[in-house]
Amino acid sequence: MSATPVTRADEGRRLPLVLRNRAFGAVWLGQILTQAAVRMFQVGVSWWLVAYAVGDGSGLASGLFMAVSSLPAVALAPVVARAVARIAHRSVLRAAAALAGAAAAALAVWAWTSDLPLAAAYGSTLALAACQAFFDPCLTTSVPELVDDEDIETATGFELSTQSLAGLGGALLGALIVDRFGVAGLAAGCAAAYLAAALLIAGVRFRTAAARGDEDGGPAGEAAAPRKRTLRSILRELPYVRRILVCFAAANLFTTAVFVVIPLYTRNVLGDGGGTVALLEASLGVGTLIGSFTGARVPGRHTVTGSNCLGLMALVLALPGLVAQRLVISCCLAVAGWCVGVIGVRFVALFQRLVPTADKPGFFAVMQAVLGATFPVASLLFGLAGDHLSAQTLCLVQAAGLVPATCALALLGARTPESAADRPTAEAATVPAGRTHEPGGER
Repeated sequence: MSATPVTRADEGRRLPLVLRNRAFGAVWLGQILTQAAVRMFQVGVSWWLVAYAVGDGSGLASGLFMAVSSLPAVALAPVVARAVARIAHRSVLRAAAALAGAAAAALAVWAWTSDLPLAAAYGSTLALAACQAFFDPCLTTSVPELVDDEDIETATGFELSTQSLAGLGGALLGALIVDRFGVAGLAAGCAAAYLAAALLIAGVRFRTAAARGDEDGGPAGEAAAPRKRTLRSILRELPYVRRILVCFAAANLFTTAVFVVIPLYTRNVLGDGGGTVALLEASLGVGTLIGSFTGARVPGRHTVTGSNCLGLMALVLALPGLVAQRLVISCCLAVAGWCVGVIGVRFVALFQRLVPTADKPGFFAVMQAVLGATFPVASLLFGLAGDHLSAQTLCLVQAAGLVPATCALALLGARTPESAADRPTAEAATVPAGRTHEPGGER
């Protein structure tokens, strides 16, 4: 009997993507470090405001802080789109990480040498969030420059898993570091993470548009000459995608409020400290991590999966409003995180397939802006409400607010046949032979 020889390529395929594609692995690790740093900073400072810096009105102070941290992603969307389209992606990623590291280091020195005013904390989160507003959509746009087409969905799963890994690591450390070392130690840790990410990315070689000409299905000259289109026109020509984004933007108005509710729930309902904040944030992160890696295996059309996940999130967010136990809210946040991870993988992979290559820099900047636009509003409203309503009531409000978005997404799937969904046009993007991309999944 003769055994079939195993080639080196076959052996490589058995390895996880981040190991067999070292360029993508390095950039992915850089994203983990940057998102963990910004998440650690947000959780830590939010807890510092609630537990140490502000007495009465701590809910509003924390909500305002989270609102400020989300403003750059919305306000800078046009600038980000132009920068990602015109500047080498490695340069954008490296500069964003290095500048964030410098800002965090300056804050660490300030907090170490004197009492830190509230304005400095707000200004610092604005600077870090501005750098992250360039980093995240640039990395999403760069995925085709780092991996082969057949690895795009796997790469998307890894990329989206960074949010859960960051939520897990950053949230675990944020409140605990503030309890032990104050804001100075928190900022120093963030600076180290950002600068390490900048060094990792500096050593990565990205494939250029010319090198990917054949893979993108057209001449290199066509791939290298992006069409000049406004952000509004990109969404106007993708009505199905636009409606999905609107549904999730409405849902985000209530889901993202969890970052304001967690510290308020911990202090005012459970009466615990930073360790419980870390536990709850970590539960959310673990759930999102599992969802990121299992989302591609969840069957069903994208809209059906999305509406089911939103409905499940409504249920698990309502339960802590009825049962005030640490284990209950921890498990509920883990399930909610899983839903977030599944939704992220399924829909970002769908957008990678549907959006024309030339429009991706603008589209992912728009996506970040549209989904992030509700976060400042949610943070302010739930933060202000937290000074007048119990955190358990806020949990019930979150759950009730998800119901309309769940129904809207379900109706969108029922009214939009798969054949009528947006597809890349022949001149803008091509589909590899033997594969079609539909909202219901790959066929």
